[in-house]
Amino acid sequence: MFQIGESLREARARRGFTPADVHKAIRIRERYLTALEEERWDMLPGEAYTKGFLRTYSEYLDLDGQLYVDEYNARIARHDEEGPSFVPRASVEVRHVQRGVLVALAGILVVGAAVAGLAAWRLGGTTHGTPQSSAPPRGGGSVAAVPPPAAPAKTTTPAISAKPTFTSISAARGRCWILVRAGGPNGTVLFEGVLEQGQAKRFPVTSRLWLRMGRPNALDITLAGKPVGGLPATPSNLVLTRSGAQPA
Repeated sequence: MFQIGESLREARARRGFTPADVHKAIRIRERYLTALEEERWDMLPGEAYTKGFLRTYSEYLDLDGQLYVDEYNARIARHDEEGPSFVPRASVEVRHVQRGVLVALAGILVVGAAVAGLAAWRLGGTTHGTPQSSAPPRGGGSVAAVPPPAAPAKTTTPAISAKPTFTSISAARGRCWILVRAGGPNGTVLFEGVLEQGQAKRFPVTSRLWLRMGRPNALDITLAGKPVGGLPATPSNLVLTRSGAQPA
């Protein structure tokens, strides 16, 4: 165990940097840098931002960013906010099998009812619609024509939903920390961690994705197979939708 804030402050002092110098380099506000060095976690905007600030600040000082995040998780992070426990794969597969059996039974019942209804309709139409073999009535009257049965209604084919759009995030020019959330900055965390050089992650874009990047200029990002350009050199946010990308 080590003191996170004291270690950061000493590393900054050894390099002769002021908080203002660090702010200009990595675009983290001075008050947040001071809060990290004084371990005043209540002054920071949330755990996800705190971990990102820790990693970016420590790596700027040539320190091991993962070590600082691990120490924060072990001593300070609120573990009661962790996600739900893992659901065993076997239970999920059993539920899928049960659902498939119910759907198949429902389909059989629907088809059986349709066949029975069609058979009853045809039998009824034959009984009432077939003319008798007796002679036509006297007086020159004619037998009224029986109208043909109505054709069964055509079934409509359900519309096929559009294929999902995917985005690929690749650390092409060095390691980079990223945080990916569904919807926005307070949405569900889809991924948080460091992409080593050469690693990539792929995510479906159903509505929108919110992305925080520690070193954007180390990344290659594509959306629906098209590259996303104009990424800055400093930590920044990006919103990805099916129609394109824009700064957050």
